[in-house]
Amino acid sequence: MRRHEFQPGRMVAGAVLLTAGVLYLLDATGEADLAWWVIVPLTMGGLSLAAMLGLVTYSVRRDRRDRISPSSDG
Repeated sequence: MRRHEFQPGRMVAGAVLLTAGVLYLLDATGEADLAWWVIVPLTMGGLSLAAMLGLVTYSVRRDRRDRISPSSDG
């Protein structure tokens, strides 16, 4: 398998959606009694955190790439 870049934003998004899915499953089977206002903010907040983390990761990698590559200005 080919190696790929670690993308923490996607990992956080996956973990948040997996958690929301498990909580929904527990609610559907009757194991837990969760209101909708618990799941929706958890999911939206987690996806917002994942988006910000993805933007930070992108900007750090772009900055590193710009410092390493030779400038075409001169």
